[in-house]
Amino acid sequence: MHLIETIGLTKKFNGTVAVKGINLSIREGICTALLGPNGAGKTTTLNMLTGLMNPTEGSIDFHEDYSGDRRKYLGYLPQYPKFFGWMSGLEYVVFAAELAGLSKEAAKSRAKEMLELVGLAEGGNKKVSGFSGGMKQRLGIAQALVHEPKLIILDEPVSALDPIGRREVLELMKQLKTRTSILFSTHVLHDAEEVSDDIFIMKKGEIVVEGSLVKLQNTYQQPTFFIETEMEMANWLETIKQKEWLRHVKVDKNKATLTVENLQTARTELLSDKTLQELKLIKFEVAKTSLEDLFMKVMK
Repeated sequence: MHLIETIGLTKKFNGTVAVKGINLSIREGICTALLGPNGAGKTTTLNMLTGLMNPTEGSIDFHEDYSGDRRKYLGYLPQYPKFFGWMSGLEYVVFAAELAGLSKEAAKSRAKEMLELVGLAEGGNKKVSGFSGGMKQRLGIAQALVHEPKLIILDEPVSALDPIGRREVLELMKQLKTRTSILFSTHVLHDAEEVSDDIFIMKKGEIVVEGSLVKLQNTYQQPTFFIETEMEMANWLETIKQKEWLRHVKVDKNKATLTVENLQTARTELLSDKTLQELKLIKFEVAKTSLEDLFMKVMK
């Protein structure tokens, strides 16, 4: 079922339209990615969904099974979370739990459970000022989960992390999908492709592409060949430009990327091409275009 739906959601700042009448349907029980370059309106959209910012126009409806103020069903981690460095990790999550209305005893119990979940059980007594970037992000996720929300909203959760911290948080998000619904924003396409089920792509405040990951892959991904030879292939490429199965070609001296229409026909002809063989093949790889290719095409 749909956990949150928006109709014509719009936000204006002094006459500038940051979000332009978007319609979102966030399904329960899955991970949804909100993609777009910096300035696309992602953070503004999330701030409206969380209640931190009121929309100029449009509506936000939470599912009728969860009545009352929707904020009690939401957990939130902003792009640049602030922590009290003098607190321990456990104290901070207990503090967040009590703010959410849990009793002192329940808050401590839930805080310990969440720190265990995010891999910070041993660091619970360590001062937050001594946490790494990845540890702080995991701590932020723990506080977002402590009151058992139906949806956690994460704004660019891995953008400021080093490769190790980024991997830790992505693996944690995969685990969290089994416990709650997730909505996160990012401009890193690979991350969205790795953990999300539904995808919305924003450009200049508007939703320009949407659908399930599987649907987008089936609709937009195309068979691709990555070919590398010892010799330059410009002359050889001239001989295949009129092939019916060829859709797009990109070449850089002795490297070429060929996007094709019919995988089997293209593979058969390429492997039997004597001119290509004379260039001394180093690499012949079959793949598919990625979501990043779709993203770049949409942004242009």
